[in-house]
Amino acid sequence: MKSSFFLSLFLLCCSFGQPQQTWLALGDSITYLNEHTGETDYRITKGYMTLVTEERPGLRYINQGHNGWTAVRIAEQIEDLGLVKADYYTVFLGTNDWWAGLPLGSLTDYRNNTGAGTTSGAFRIITDKLKQLNPDAPIILITPMQRADFVYINDYKNNAWGSYKPNRSGQTLEQFADTIRAIGQAAGFEVVDLYHHPKLKLEKLVKFKWLKKPGSDEYRKYRYPTYIQAPFNPERDEYPYPQTAIDMTYDGLHPSDKGYRVIANELSKHF
Repeated sequence: MKSSFFLSLFLLCCSFGQPQQTWLALGDSITYLNEHTGETDYRITKGYMTLVTEERPGLRYINQGHNGWTAVRIAEQIEDLGLVKADYYTVFLGTNDWWAGLPLGSLTDYRNNTGAGTTSGAFRIITDKLKQLNPDAPIILITPMQRADFVYINDYKNNAWGSYKPNRSGQTLEQFADTIRAIGQAAGFEVVDLYHHPKLKLEKLVKFKWLKKPGSDEYRKYRYPTYIQAPFNPERDEYPYPQTAIDMTYDGLHPSDKGYRVIANELSKHF
């Protein structure tokens, strides 16, 4: 008991002696949900920022997650977001740009600062703003994760197909991830590539999708890729991801506790 008490006291004293650093995390709903677990029906308990800072006592985070926003919208409103000087910046965007069918652009759009007409140009606006706030702070780009079929737990009509096929504009999510990675490499930013992470592959995002067998009212478990062919009716069907379906995500898109831990473990290497 005594040794445990003195160890805790030692760690506490060490944390007080550490210089405090600030991390500003800019992102979409995957970032936003860190403080809004109720909007997941409490299917998550901690987001990736909480997990990282629990392991780094001298680090505090600022949540600049904007639910449903694209990189393009962030860029368009960059001066109105209240971004501040920080010691670290992370940018975790792109999945909503893909689903919205926004033009991806290319590394050339980033290099030539062509504006917010493309996701690539938007990243230039965003990163320029962060460098303006603190030229010495590392900027860490996080690529989008792969996506299974998404169904919002609070509104079944809010749903989207997964990254196994292109969006309505014919763009793949992998193209967005690869371009963000190329931007990071060209600009000298650190990159966390979640899209190609072996623990976040499509088949690991959910254990199954709970759907009616076509032509009947009998429900059954459909695993990837079989569930792609099974229809889902948001007006009549049960929620397709019961608790037992949760794996790396709880709804096909947003990380579960397990998924957030993978993200936090990768990010922790950069602080």
